[in-house]
This record gives sequence, C-alpha cells and structure tokens, in this order.
Amino acid sequence: MAANSAAYEAVVRAGPRVKQLQQVHAHLIVTGYGRSRSLLTKLITLACSARAIAYTHLLFLSVPLPDDFLFNSVIKSTSKLRLPLHCVAYYRRMLSSNVSPTNYTFTSVVKSCADLSALRIGEGVHCHAVVTGFGLDTYVQAAFVTFYSKCGDLRAARQVFDIMPEKSIVAWNSLISGLEQNGMAEDAIRVFYQMQESGLEPDSATFVSLLSACAQTGAISLGSWVHQYIVREGLDLNVKLGTALVNLYSRCGDVGKSREVFDKMKETNVAAWTAMISAYGTHGYGKQAVELFNKMEDDCGLAPNNVTFVAVLSACAHAGLVEEGRSVYKRMTEGYRLIPGVEHYVCIVDMLGRAGFLDEAYRFIHQLDATGKAIAPALWTAMLGACKMHRNYDLGVEIAKRLIALEPENPGHHVMLSNIYALSGKTDEVSHIRDGMMRNNLRKQVGYSVIEVENKTYLFSMGDDSHKEAKEIYRYLETLMSRCKEIGYAPVSEEVMHQVEEEEKELALRYHSEKLAVAFGLFKTVDVAITVVKNLRICEDCHSAFKYISIVSNRQIIVRDKLRFHHFQNGSCSCLDYW
Repeated sequence: MAANSAAYEAVVRAGPRVKQLQQVHAHLIVTGYGRSRSLLTKLITLACSARAIAYTHLLFLSVPLPDDFLFNSVIKSTSKLRLPLHCVAYYRRMLSSNVSPTNYTFTSVVKSCADLSALRIGEGVHCHAVVTGFGLDTYVQAAFVTFYSKCGDLRAARQVFDIMPEKSIVAWNSLISGLEQNGMAEDAIRVFYQMQESGLEPDSATFVSLLSACAQTGAISLGSWVHQYIVREGLDLNVKLGTALVNLYSRCGDVGKSREVFDKMKETNVAAWTAMISAYGTHGYGKQAVELFNKMEDDCGLAPNNVTFVAVLSACAHAGLVEEGRSVYKRMTEGYRLIPGVEHYVCIVDMLGRAGFLDEAYRFIHQLDATGKAIAPALWTAMLGACKMHRNYDLGVEIAKRLIALEPENPGHHVMLSNIYALSGKTDEVSHIRDGMMRNNLRKQVGYSVIEVENKTYLFSMGDDSHKEAKEIYRYLETLMSRCKEIGYAPVSEEVMHQVEEEEKELALRYHSEKLAVAFGLFKTVDVAITVVKNLRICEDCHSAFKYISIVSNRQIIVRDKLRFHHFQNGSCSCLDYW
C-alpha cells in the first residue's frame, strides 16, 4: 500500500505533462504497478488533460476490462477539454463494452453533442438516457436543454424544460441563452420574467444572455435595470458581463455609456475591446474606433483577431477613412498574417465604394474573382450600393444582373435593379422586373420599426393602424410633416420601391414604419431623446424627414437601422449623409 501510495504521488507530480507521464509509466511497469487500475486511470486522465489523445488511447487499450469509472473519467475529460469527437467515440465504446452509463456520462456526452451541433447523435443519446432511467435526472435534463438550444431546436428545448420537476439556474440560463442566440430575443425576455416569478435569483450568466436579448430588441429600460441590479448587489463586472453591457448601450444608441462601462472594467480581453471598437464604428465615430484599435495594440499588447479587424474596417468604411482602412488591412494581412474572410473583403469594397473609388473597388473584386474568392454575393451587394450612391447606373445594372444570377430567389436584388432602372428613367425595364417578381412570387422583406416608451415595446409597420391610438398618431404625424414642409422638407420620391404606384408615393413615404414610430415616440414623451430600431436600412426620404423633424420638435432622434446608427439633432445627422 505504501509503495502504491508513493507511485500514485509520482503520477500526480508528473501532472498533465506527456514526457513526465511516460517516464512515470515506465517506472510503474518496472516496479510491478503497471497494471494497477487506479494508477492507470489517473495516468489516462492526466494524459487526456495534456491533450495527448494518441497516448491516452494506447493507455486505455492497455486496461483489460475498463469499468464505468474509467470510461466516465475519459468521457468527462474529453468533453471538458472540448474534444467532442473523442468524447462521443469513448461513449460508443462504452456501450459496445456493455458498461452501464451514469448521469455523469450523459451530461458530458450531451455537452459534446452540443459542441458539435450533432442533432441526430444527441437525439439518440436522449433516447438512451430515457431508456436507462436518466431522462428525468435534473442535471441530464439541463444538459439536453442546452443541447437542443445550441442546435436551434427550441421546441424540443422547451419541451424538456417544461417537464423538469425542478428547474435549476443552469436550465433557465440555457433556455434564455438558446432563445436569444436563435433570434428570439423577446421570448428570452419573457422566460426571464418567468424565472423571476419562480423565485430563483439570476446570476451573471443569466444577465449576459438577457443583456444580449435587450440589445437585440432595444429594450434599454430592462437593460438599465440589469446594470443597476449588478451595481446594487455588488456583482463582479467580469469580462463577459462588461462586454454585454458595452454592446447593450451601444445598440440602444448610447455609445458614451458604452465607453463609461468599458473604462470601469477591471479586466478586459480582445472581445471587450472589439465590442467597444464596433460601438464607435456603428455610430459613425471612425476616428475614435481607429484610435482605440491602436491603443489596444500599443498600450495593452493585445493581438486583434479577425473579428476585431472586421469592426475597425467597418468603422473606416462608415466614416470615409480610406487611408486608415488601407493601413489597417495591410497590418492585418502582412503584420499579423491573418487570412481575410468575406467580411473583411466586403468592408474594403464598401469603404472604397462609399468614398467614390468605384474603379478601385471593382478591380479589388476582380482580383478576388481571379482566385475564386469573389463568389460571395455580399461583395457584389456592397459594390451595387456604391453604384447606386454615386449614380453609376450602367455598372449598377451589370452588377445587379450578376447578383440575380448568383441568388435568383433573393427579392432584394430584383428590387435594387428595379430602383436603378427607375433612377435612370427606364420605366419599361421597371415594369419588366416587377412583372417577373410577381410571376415568381418574390416579395420584398417587410420593414418594421420598434420603439420603447415607458418600459413597453411597440412595433410599427408601414401604414400600420393596429395601435389603439392610431388616429392620434397619424394626426400628430400629419402636423409634423406639414411643419417640416414649411421649413423646406420635400419628399424624396425617387427612392420609393417600384411596386408603389405613382399617386401613392408620397402617402407611402409618409407612413413608413420608422416615421410612425418616431411620431409615436414624440407624441408620448417630453424633452427626451427617442430611439427607434428598424430591421431594414432607413430610406433616404425618412433620413431627410428626420433632420427636419429634429428641428420642429427640438428633440434628438436616434435610429438604429440594419447597418448603423443615425443621430438626428438640430437638422443634421451624425452620419454626415455618408451612409
């Protein structure tokens, strides 16, 4: 026993270091302890921790009849180390060896299935858990909620969650996170309220997912309450929580508050810096984004990743910082030797195109095309937007036709081509495109706008009359637009989508969802800035109208569209009409 104890201590001292483990293993064989199950189990676990999978497997094969403890040790280790394929392989070997699984087996294997997004394999594991009596184990159920959420099967996740006799904080967090990550932010918020009603206290992980859901929906009141709760309860503002708050305030229109949170974070990482850089970029503060990027490199010594470069290149594109963008791209490819992805290429095309360097942007795409990298429709979409912006209709038509060939079922490409024809006065071509869309049942994505007033969220679509105060809202909007016309506003009718008839154009423009949301916000509040979130890009007419509305109402209007923020105040926009 003493020798065995000494041998065990030698294994532990070797730690997860392969060479030392191999030396101890050789010593065990020489001293006669080479077949000790407890020593081999510890050796295997440490070898696995060292990520020496081949050596782990050889050690495992040396055990004549591995028991459930050994299998569970390896399965748990491979799952924890994010080696999901190996975890599933050992689970299958466990079944073929007729060794009975435990709840530890299922929680580890299900986590690996989630990491792989292997829905079918996970469903099989779920059936096995039910058959062996572990289907109602609290920890196993929580693991399946996480698994189905990560695989995007929210219906199955909810079904497992609902039958749980005792819902743990892990289960609640998994469901909230799954809903938020699958674009169901409002449902995630509702589940959080249900969690509160159950009497369970939220933790840091709850708030990270909840803040992301608030950022998606623009629910600033709830997000601010979470921030106050964190401060009041003295919760640690860790990196994940701090980054979530930075994103919340940024996406709800308050980049200053984002920076305030960022500066108070005791610990930061690349994700936190990237979030703050992105916040500056989406609000049009390109110079601040580049300065922060340089500070991240020079003062903190953090190496930016691919996502960081997307954020700073996008910031350069939105602010017209062409030379800075070229320098950043060169640093990425030559300094850090990172391989650009489609997102980086799109940023470069967008940056050059917006600034009027259409020929250079076009050459850049063709250089990518020569290497087979320009097949991504997003590249041509960015180029098409630049052509429309700078009224290069001939090139725009060519690119729009190419986009339609790449994605014939995408109605946005047909609409853009139709608009370009309309702008160049080719009405026959407009009718041809419209008829083709009708024949193929291609419909433009419906636009909607969301605004939060007195802690309640309201959604508007074009011409929406579903609100109980619809008459008052429309009357107020009519008054606003009349006052705007008195000081120089005129509808920008050329931007109306082609399916709107001529006599309806001004009416349709007036009742766009973002105008209704802004009118409602101004109608229901006093002396505060209002923030509207739109699922599509803001149209040129609404952009023009909001400048005038900011004058006649003497209020700040913040609009978050699909791509960026617009802060309207005293007749101007923060984007300086560069969008």
